[in-house]
Amino acid sequence: MIDPLHVASGFGVGLLVGMTGVGGGSLMTPLLILLFGVHPSTAVGTDLLYAAGTKAAGSVVHGWSRSVHWPAVIRLCCGSIPASALTLVVLWKLDLKSDAERSLVNLVLCFALLLTAVSLVFRRSIVEHYRRRLEQVDAGTTAIATVLIGAVLGVLVSISSVGAGAVGVTALLLLYPRLPMATIVGSDIAHAVPLTLVAGAGHWALGDVDWPLMGVLLMGSLPGIVVGSYSATRVPETVLRVALASVLIVVATKIAFVELNLSSALVTALAWSNAH
Repeated sequence: MIDPLHVASGFGVGLLVGMTGVGGGSLMTPLLILLFGVHPSTAVGTDLLYAAGTKAAGSVVHGWSRSVHWPAVIRLCCGSIPASALTLVVLWKLDLKSDAERSLVNLVLCFALLLTAVSLVFRRSIVEHYRRRLEQVDAGTTAIATVLIGAVLGVLVSISSVGAGAVGVTALLLLYPRLPMATIVGSDIAHAVPLTLVAGAGHWALGDVDWPLMGVLLMGSLPGIVVGSYSATRVPETVLRVALASVLIVVATKIAFVELNLSSALVTALAWSNAH
């Protein structure tokens, strides 16, 4: 049976993604964990394939409009795909259903959410501060830096499903300051498709994808993206970015407190069992 709350959640996230261009993984994964009680690994795996499907359509549009810088996309993939595969192997070795892995996902998710919030709020200041320095960097150094950034994104996205949006766009703005914003966004979306597909397929192989849930979420998110994209020009960008960043900080804090409470409860239980 279709849960209206799942559809409404998908619509809300899709609305914000359409209005801001980011927020898919950074909102959907915490929502699944905190509101619906989904295991962190399942939430991440479901969201990754959900993101791969939605961003594939955006990638086609940007590719058709020739607003994708394919050399940057290929370099990012050279770092992110191997890093994603290696990260998934490590998660498999850790046992995806263990308490240790749950804590790892939650901690990385908190870090990725805060990093995304910082990227949203301070993106313009960061780019303006470093743009002139990075414009003088030679092409070879830029290529190597792009691969390394891709590797970092591969690890973050594979563990938390967060980072390919705001963080990726900020990194591309710094590394390719001469590219227009539309090309930066198009390149980031194009890179996110293979990354989320590979990472999502890895989580699927590990049994961490809820297909029925993903389908219900898409029922809400697809019309939400349309409405959000239509409304994007009617709401000030600064207001949207600050509002989204504030939500991410609150969510990261909530997850951190939940994790600390779980850890405290575990320590208390172990102490009690040892005493008895």
